[in-house]
Amino acid sequence: MSIVGQNLMEPEPTLLPAEPEVSESLATGEEPVDLAAKHPESSLVWALLAEDALDQGYTVEGYAYARVGYHRGLDTLRRSGWRGAGPVPWNHEPNRGFLRALGALGQAAAAIGETAEVERITTLLRDCDPSAPEAISRLR
Repeated sequence: MSIVGQNLMEPEPTLLPAEPEVSESLATGEEPVDLAAKHPESSLVWALLAEDALDQGYTVEGYAYARVGYHRGLDTLRRSGWRGAGPVPWNHEPNRGFLRALGALGQAAAAIGETAEVERITTLLRDCDPSAPEAISRLR
């Protein structure tokens, strides 16, 4: 194993576990609102609810959904070894639910004027993966 070019001070990337039940249910057309009751631990479900609410102009509801997704994601990240810092790569699909919830939380926070929170979220999202904000914007 070569360590040339590797930042030895940066933690290893955190890779969240897959959620095959959620992915399969979404692929068959099940609605995120129904999945939230079945899989409340899924950041992806909460992120989808947040994005939909924000797209429809329901800022406060979007904020609430995004905050739940963010906190559920933090719980899963910590169980996966994340210590509050280090990469959470967008290219690992199971990480996308957390990153999308984080992005939606930033969008909702901006809409309600939570400037300090927007700054914290923007920093965390870029620290997790600098490519995540652009990737999220392409989804919307």
